[in-house]
Amino acid sequence: MDIVFASRHESNPQEWVAALQRALPEHRVRVWDTLQPQGQADIAVVWAPPPELFSHESRLTHLFNLGAGVDALLQIPDLPDGLTLVRMEDGGMAVQMAEYVLHYLIRESRDLGRYADLQAQARWQPLADIDRDAWTVGVMGGGVMGARVAQACAALDYPVAVWSRSGRPVAGAQSYRQDQLADFLARTRVLVNALPLTADTRGILSRAVFDQLRPDAYLINIARGDHLVEADLLACLDSGRVRGAALDVFSCEPLPPEHRFWSDRRIQVTPHVAGASLVSLTVQQIAGKVRTLVRGEPITGIVDRARQY
Repeated sequence: MDIVFASRHESNPQEWVAALQRALPEHRVRVWDTLQPQGQADIAVVWAPPPELFSHESRLTHLFNLGAGVDALLQIPDLPDGLTLVRMEDGGMAVQMAEYVLHYLIRESRDLGRYADLQAQARWQPLADIDRDAWTVGVMGGGVMGARVAQACAALDYPVAVWSRSGRPVAGAQSYRQDQLADFLARTRVLVNALPLTADTRGILSRAVFDQLRPDAYLINIARGDHLVEADLLACLDSGRVRGAALDVFSCEPLPPEHRFWSDRRIQVTPHVAGASLVSLTVQQIAGKVRTLVRGEPITGIVDRARQY
């Protein structure tokens, strides 16, 4: 097979090509060149691919996305209808996202942020002991990422629930179906968003949701910036309905220097780093699926375009 790597944002595409070639020595792997398209590719491995890829590579059968979210791919105007899209099911991202969520959950529930402030004042002041039952965690999204986050929180004895379309069980967590959102929110204090971005979930993190959470709520968004209605979060922070937020993703990235989030002490900002696709693990997963395709067998991770994930 002829496999191309195509990305507008990857600074070192040759690293990916070399790793893919080592994993798939029986196939040809190369960087796709906008100036010298060959029109021979069977498979493309992409992250924010150049739109010209699809007009020049008419033989493509499968498109492997380096991330779990495919919302940006589905917005490409010339994306062929018959092209099979394959999302990354983990690639080392799930454990990183679990670490990220645990960091901010522990920071809030153990008052570590307040202790940092006390240190700056040279004040020795023990605060109240943790009451885990008061720190109920609710994870929106029961896929690979959401399930790993929920299990990590449950392993530290936080009460955890997962809300998803199907309500499928996640070990250590209480499960809620799509039509049980109100019940899910009513028991949640720390809301973690791990949903795919779809027409149904865009703007879901809004005042309507925040107002249903337990008092002194906290938000952790590791999914997509367009899930969040920023003005609603700021309003709920100002009213005291929400105590704080850890935000890794934003509608506009990079986050503009003048954005209020940078200077708001109640908000922790990170630059879309909660879960990166690690080269070795990602290549291992892609290579395994390519070999499965060559054998004529079905693979997992195929995107349902109607559901948008």
